[in-house]
Amino acid sequence: QVQLVESGGGLVQPGGSLTLSCAASGRIFSISAMGWYRQAPGKQREQVAVISSGYITTYADSVKGRFTISRDNAKNTVYLQMNSLKPEDTAVYYCKFTTFSSAYWGQGTQVTVSS
Repeated sequence: QVQLVESGGGLVQPGGSLTLSCAASGRIFSISAMGWYRQAPGKQREQVAVISSGYITTYADSVKGRFTISRDNAKNTVYLQMNSLKPEDTAVYYCKFTTFSSAYWGQGTQVTVSS
C-alpha cells in the first residue's frame, strides 16, 4: 500500500521560510507528476506547484518567484521551498503523486504564517 508522508509544516512569521517534504512509502512505480496543493479555511483546494517527470515546473501565479518545487526520484520525494511567506499562504498543504494509473495524496501538513 502506498502512503505519502509530509513533513516540514509549522508556524512562521511573515517574510520567513519553510521547506515541505513529501516521501512515498510502499511500492510505487513510474511516478509522472509530483505536486503540492493547498486548502485554506473556507476555500477550495488549489494547485500550488507541480513538477513533471521531465522536471518541467508549473506554479500558481500567487507563489511564482517565492516557492520552488523539486524532486528526488531515487527517494520518491518531492520538496517545496517556500520563501517570503505571507499570511495568505496559510493553509493545509497536500502533496500528490500521479502515476499512469493512479493518484495518491498525502494527509496534509499545516502551514501558518502569522506574527
